[in-house]
Amino acid sequence: MRNPIVFWLFLAAILLAEWYGYQAVRTVSQHLSPGARRGIAAAYWVISLSVWGLAFWAGNTRQSGNTVMKSYLMSLPLLLLAGKLLIFVPLLLEDLTRLARWAVSSATRPAGMEGDAIPRSEFLAKLALGIGAIPFVALLWGMVRGATDYQVRRVTLRFPNLPPAFDGFKVVQISDLHTGSFSSTEPLQRAVAMINKQGADLILMTGDLVNNRATEVEPHIPALQQLKSELPIFSSLGNHDYGDYVQWESINHKRENLERLKRNHASMGWTLLNDTSHTITRGTDKIAVLGVQNWSSHANFPKHGNLPRAHAASGDAPFKILLSHDPSHWEAQVLDYPDIDLTLSGHTHGMQFGVNLPGLKWSPVQYVYKQWAGLYEQGRQKLYVNTGLGYLGYPGRVGFLPEITLFELRRA
Repeated sequence: MRNPIVFWLFLAAILLAEWYGYQAVRTVSQHLSPGARRGIAAAYWVISLSVWGLAFWAGNTRQSGNTVMKSYLMSLPLLLLAGKLLIFVPLLLEDLTRLARWAVSSATRPAGMEGDAIPRSEFLAKLALGIGAIPFVALLWGMVRGATDYQVRRVTLRFPNLPPAFDGFKVVQISDLHTGSFSSTEPLQRAVAMINKQGADLILMTGDLVNNRATEVEPHIPALQQLKSELPIFSSLGNHDYGDYVQWESINHKRENLERLKRNHASMGWTLLNDTSHTITRGTDKIAVLGVQNWSSHANFPKHGNLPRAHAASGDAPFKILLSHDPSHWEAQVLDYPDIDLTLSGHTHGMQFGVNLPGLKWSPVQYVYKQWAGLYEQGRQKLYVNTGLGYLGYPGRVGFLPEITLFELRRA
């Protein structure tokens, strides 16, 4: 963390959460024998310190060895910390109440008399442990099941200027495959089968095919080659595709990695749209599919894309679809081109955690990105943010499950 204040606040939160987690366990085990209490206390601290130690080791060596296993090790503290933070809140409130009661008692009792210690509430400690188990179990479920629980989201989009021949046109969007996070080829084989069942006219992929290295996708090429649509499959690059998060031996190694990634797109039969456009015709009607390299309004992410070049290549097509990985691009540049009707993005993953119910959508990522999941509209222009097919960092998903989006384009 670059901000030292944030670092120290985060460290303080971890220490308090660990301490109050221990206090809760200590309180509910107070009726056991002294030996059992000592064993439980020792087990609590051995497990906690081991989890943090393994996560620290995995984080510092994550670019070598079994990177998938290390992603799981790095996620273990998240599971425990999420639960312990919820334990911390009620017990901290109880301690503040106990402190107030002690202060009142000290002020009112006769001089020279010592007051009895105010014990912790065993009921509240049990309640806190129960509440803390909820995020722990949810995040654990997200790792065991949610990470590859693929969902097809069907969205009908209406446009007054959609050419008649494209009324009912079906488009599948996938995004953020992050193939380097998978330990086997089975999940993406299953995802491909689900995509093919949709009978799409067009399949589009909006970036982050890999985590860091072009080689990550290569075990999955046979599966991804099986994607079927009436038209060519078009793709774009995301921030992770450039290898920016790896320390390369030289700039030439980094460039070769990107060139290899481009060749992998081609070997799967995908047409990579790097700041260019492709025209699709049906009879006398036509639409354009534009694609730009990653472009973000956030300083931590790259600005490689050249939208003016891609837009110029789209010519006079009356309907235009843009592939742009980062949704912050939409307000920063895309809205300046009113003839770009639909922008498809990914990148946010819905943070792989949140509440995603009809009428209620929340994730911590919404405090960073204004457009972060689902459909957004301004005038006649639309943006759709796909929450991704893969995962990164935390090897799971809760709330925002891996998404295959099926659009049906209709004339308004």
